[in-house]
Amino acid sequence: MPSRLSRLGLATLLYLPLETPGATIIRCERADGRITFTTMSCAIDESLSYQKVNPYRPGTNIPLAPQQQRQTSNLEIDHRDPLVVGQTVDKCANLISASERREAIINQRVIAGMTQKDVESALGKPDKISIRNSSTRYHYQAKQGRSASIEFDERGCTKGKAKSQTAKSPL
Repeated sequence: MPSRLSRLGLATLLYLPLETPGATIIRCERADGRITFTTMSCAIDESLSYQKVNPYRPGTNIPLAPQQQRQTSNLEIDHRDPLVVGQTVDKCANLISASERREAIINQRVIAGMTQKDVESALGKPDKISIRNSSTRYHYQAKQGRSASIEFDERGCTKGKAKSQTAKSPL
């Protein structure tokens, strides 16, 4: 039989609020587009807006746009979409895309433009490595009737101009 104390605790839980209150922070945006969140004030040349921060509850959508805007100076701010400045270039000059590389590794195939690390991910560690001048060759011995020999250039990329060089996994 429940005690009086446990009944009182259960009754107290029923009166607790379901939502916890959020906080308001200040969003400062510079003329060059840099954004800073603070509980202090913004600098004179920054635009100030109040941002309400609510604790996350699964299944709810909370807008992230500022609620109030106030300019602290006469600067006009150009709101633009983010701009991608550069693209990573791998040492094989991006001969193949990331999805082609991923698909080749999953299917245990070697295509031109893969690095030594990619080949090892696809086929495993080579049985023999031979180095001549500036090129390296991975040798995979016959296992289940398959063998492979993959040649790399001085940058460590599989040789070839097209995706024609393929080798099935020796496993």
